[in-house]
Amino acid sequence: MRLLIRLFCLLLAVAAPSVAAAQTSGAQASGPQRTERIEAELVLMSRWAAPGSTAVVAVRQHIEPGWHTYWRNPGDSGGATALTWRLPAGVRAGDIVWPLPQRQRLQGLTNYGYEGDVYLPVPVEIPAGARPGSSVPLAVEALFFVCSDEMCVPETLNLRLDLPVREGAAPPDPQHGAAIQRVLAEAPAPAGIEARVRAENGALTLTAVGGPLAGRDPGPSYFFPFEGGVIDHAAPQTGAWGPEGLTLALGAGAKARGGLTGPLEGVLATSLGAFEIRAEPGADLPGARGSGDLAPMADAEAGTAPAAIGWIGFLQAALFALLGGLILNLMPCVFPILAMKAAALSAAAHDPARARRDGLAFLAGVLTTFLGLAGLLLALRAGGEAIGWGFQLQSPAVIAGLSLLMLAVALNLSGVFHMGAGLQAAGSGPLARLPGTAGAFFTGMLAVVVAAPCTAPFMAFALGAALLMPWPMALAVFLMLGLGLALPFVLVSLTPRLLARLPRPGPWMERLKGLLAFPMYGTAAWLVWVFARQSGAEALGLLLLAAVLAAFGLWLAGLNQARRAEGGTAVVSAVVAAAALVSAIALAAVAARMPPEAETAVGPTSALPSQPWSPDAVRAARAEGRPVLVNFTADWCVTCKINERTALSSPAARRALEAAGAVYLVGDWTRRDDAITAELRRHGRSGVPLYLLYAPGAAEPRVLPQLLTEGAVIAALEAAAVRPAAAAGP
Repeated sequence: MRLLIRLFCLLLAVAAPSVAAAQTSGAQASGPQRTERIEAELVLMSRWAAPGSTAVVAVRQHIEPGWHTYWRNPGDSGGATALTWRLPAGVRAGDIVWPLPQRQRLQGLTNYGYEGDVYLPVPVEIPAGARPGSSVPLAVEALFFVCSDEMCVPETLNLRLDLPVREGAAPPDPQHGAAIQRVLAEAPAPAGIEARVRAENGALTLTAVGGPLAGRDPGPSYFFPFEGGVIDHAAPQTGAWGPEGLTLALGAGAKARGGLTGPLEGVLATSLGAFEIRAEPGADLPGARGSGDLAPMADAEAGTAPAAIGWIGFLQAALFALLGGLILNLMPCVFPILAMKAAALSAAAHDPARARRDGLAFLAGVLTTFLGLAGLLLALRAGGEAIGWGFQLQSPAVIAGLSLLMLAVALNLSGVFHMGAGLQAAGSGPLARLPGTAGAFFTGMLAVVVAAPCTAPFMAFALGAALLMPWPMALAVFLMLGLGLALPFVLVSLTPRLLARLPRPGPWMERLKGLLAFPMYGTAAWLVWVFARQSGAEALGLLLLAAVLAAFGLWLAGLNQARRAEGGTAVVSAVVAAAALVSAIALAAVAARMPPEAETAVGPTSALPSQPWSPDAVRAARAEGRPVLVNFTADWCVTCKINERTALSSPAARRALEAAGAVYLVGDWTRRDDAITAELRRHGRSGVPLYLLYAPGAAEPRVLPQLLTEGAVIAALEAAAVRPAAAAGP
């Protein structure tokens, strides 16, 4: 019976092109295409794509009741959905991101497939030269095997979609964006699980340990192989759980009854989630088998969601957030602001009550801003946005506004104008009160804003975990991060003995104030460079003109303050100053809305020879047996740029890369890229930097430290290069 069904499906597959041609003759049109059994269309996750980004397009299926389509391994019969793309030059479509399938039993057969509404996401790379305001025509021939309990019909539908190209971050598609994002978030992915498979007496024993299986009962579990015929799909899978992992007994398929010739790859579905694994042939892994013989385990149903994070995970994430916030004080992007606050505390050392007020106001500014950013991030992610820490810096408008703000802070420190209603009395410089409690609150807000480009150690785990928690827990983790950032200054402001050790105010404070202006000028210049990378030369010209107008307006404001301090008035100059500042803001807004120039579109830059990152590039390099070093970075990420200048640009690092025969891939997150966001989330990160090293033969990449050194990079490359030789030993 099984052989007859297989032969029948094979005949249908051979006949499919002619049948499809008869069904789909005529002009190809966009929108849903239908047959009696299935409706399909191309849909978008985001409303548009930016030049040089990776868009996510999905093939949406609406399958009539009583019918089903198939997974990448259809099981005992049927055929996987196949996509043949017709794309413009420079546009590339990746592989289908397959959702976890359902098991479909028919008499003595078991198939893997889908029913009802199904989304099959596909990453599509948009060239950097795509012109904003245009559209990219996407066309695909989709072959579906649509089957019921009685018959199987191959259906070919020609699907078309015009993908809009615009600059800037795109909101999710209101109709399909959230659904596609859920599919990507729940799709099986590697999770650091080590697996082995042993063939013996016509059966297979699969053991899996580590990762999410360590110390947690995975509950009902089932293994879906990528390749058909390796296991007996219809045979029951029984298992047992040990302290470190899981053991499953599988029926051997026709291809494995004489023994395994290579690794067994597939998806392990558990009550903790679904994970891609690669089981190497060998002995059972210790710690996977529980006491006693294998006992039957109920099969895991498809579509199980990851388990909720418990209180222990929450407390661990909160502790890591606190440590990350403390270390954030030492990061280069935050130092200028904190140096300003330290000088302000020194000025207030003679007045403990004022120091306490300023310290608590600084804490309030930090926590309020962290709470606002966290709430916005969580709300956008709940709405289907693929974003992470530092998401606001992917917007040219935010970068333009921050550059003007940093320029204003620098001019204030240089004495061009003074914050507050007027000049302070002689002997109390403007830095001493900036102005008072309100100034301390503002400085706290500013510290958080400039901290966004930095990621400190411990932050990656904390923020990655927070984005998977219920929102009250997530907000608490972000508040702990803010507490860590503000804690040193709060402790000093609340401790009279520490305040007494600070130097007393004097002329040195005015000199320090002027000195601190130059890091802020540097920050403004760096933000202007990031803006140029995002938007191009023409927009840069407008932003520079806006900066000149802003500086002119603030200079006039400073003159007006001095005139009022002397008892005079300056109505005309005040009007001109206001007009200059309004014009500066308007010009910056126009510059931020300009489409990026194709020749200056963001792309990976590196001192090492590199290629743009994509999942296909990783797979191609690994198929050649070469190590792969992946750098997820962004122009606005200060930590990333420091690592690239110190650890990834030296001649020694280049020699190590060449000696290892490694491929260096750069994933640039300066502008929004949903594929990079999904990859960051897959590795438990919410932002950059992230460094991955894939060694030949290793199932999972090694995650390198966030703060790189040249020695760490060279050692990792050398270890990856010698791995094949070590594995080939006696």
